[in-house]
Amino acid sequence: MQKQKEGVNTLTIQMVLANVNEFLYSNILLALLIGTGIYFTIRTRFVQFRLLKEGISLLMEKAHTEDGVSSFQALMISTASRVGTGNIAGVATALAAGGAGSIFWMWVTALIGGASAFVESTLAQVYKEQDGEQYRGGPAYYIAKALGKRWLGVVFSLLLIACFIFGFNPLQAYNVSSAVSYYFEDQELVAVVIGLILAIATAAVIFGGVHRIGIISSTVVPIMALLYIILGLYITLANVQKLPAIFGMIMEQAFDLKAIMGGFAGSCVMYGIKRGLFSNEAGMGSAPNAGASADVSHPVKQGLVQTISVFIDTILICTTTAFMLLNYGSDANLTGMPYVQQAISAEVGQAGIHFITISIFLFAFSSLIGNYCYAESNLKFILDTKRSLCIFRILAIVVIFFGAQASFSTIWDLADVLMGFMAIVNIIAILLLGKIAITCLKDYSAQKKQGKDPVFDPERLGIANADCWKAIVKDYKEDASMDDK
Repeated sequence: MQKQKEGVNTLTIQMVLANVNEFLYSNILLALLIGTGIYFTIRTRFVQFRLLKEGISLLMEKAHTEDGVSSFQALMISTASRVGTGNIAGVATALAAGGAGSIFWMWVTALIGGASAFVESTLAQVYKEQDGEQYRGGPAYYIAKALGKRWLGVVFSLLLIACFIFGFNPLQAYNVSSAVSYYFEDQELVAVVIGLILAIATAAVIFGGVHRIGIISSTVVPIMALLYIILGLYITLANVQKLPAIFGMIMEQAFDLKAIMGGFAGSCVMYGIKRGLFSNEAGMGSAPNAGASADVSHPVKQGLVQTISVFIDTILICTTTAFMLLNYGSDANLTGMPYVQQAISAEVGQAGIHFITISIFLFAFSSLIGNYCYAESNLKFILDTKRSLCIFRILAIVVIFFGAQASFSTIWDLADVLMGFMAIVNIIAILLLGKIAITCLKDYSAQKKQGKDPVFDPERLGIANADCWKAIVKDYKEDASMDDK
């Protein structure tokens, strides 16, 4: 009787989450995400494409101070959070539920979302704060400082903490246990063991601070992403004759208006946008937390660098997964990780399954620590004490352990709902503050035309409450004077 009651309660929670999920994405987020991306693409004159080369060149810049986080490390922290199981299991889920057309809408979300990513990360740099030898910031900080609404900043921080610690991190842990379950019959035991391993490994890193997170992320993420893309290229090129049909299927289903209007909430458009947002997080307000940690001379530098992460995530890695799965074909009995494992096994045998399992583990682990980094920054915005931080770290680790044993549909819906509310708050904020990011972009471009290495001076631009930059500008000017001598 007790088990039956628990089952009914779980079903009720799933139904509520599913209904809220459908309402958010069908009625609000579609217009907000696409509209905001198009608006900033036009206002910045296609900055995500126009200055892509400039952003790539900035990856080589080192941090100004010895203990500072470089642009590349900040990029890898945000990419570590982006490049997780959403790029593999999330794409598989979108294909299984929304069809091949969902991939096109994932591409659209990334291409126009790059401009939103630029604006939010530039704002995060403008309004960042000193945190020992490093920096922290994000939407909560620019909402409080630029809009003068600390209460709304607290609301955003609470949403982000709930989303990443109780939504995304359990989802990462679940997908790892799902992948490893392939090798064992006792799936409950597997979930417990995997949860324990991930919890211990995450604890070992997060008690070391953001600098250690940056070092690990800048090593693990690029290597695994490159190997994963190589595998995808091998499978795609080995079946190159199927490419025209795959592209044709994607485009045909993406614009099948009859199918879309017949069931919009479950259409390729909705699944493409949801999984695209979950994957690249453009406009959601998460990546700016990593972008703010970079030690750079001008906010636009990190805005350009963070745009690259959106393209790495969706255009490269999600497309790699999509092509491998579409090459295999659909299977009504498979979704998530089992779908990916079966598709790769059909091409390269058991070795492919082993590789994917290892990839999932490392992608998920890098996401766990990247997600924690975001959450910690927002906790410090609300309450910055050693005791609260210690309790929070323990809670985050416990949630990872239990997340490996969670329910598949419930955890996806919870992550989507929390992500949706976060995105709404952040998008409203960047629409109100976008002119500041555009002012910074014009200043950066003007200094570049003069042959200078741009240095940001908020007082000269009339930007208030960017107090952290006073000391930074002074340091850069002193360094410039020493170089002249």
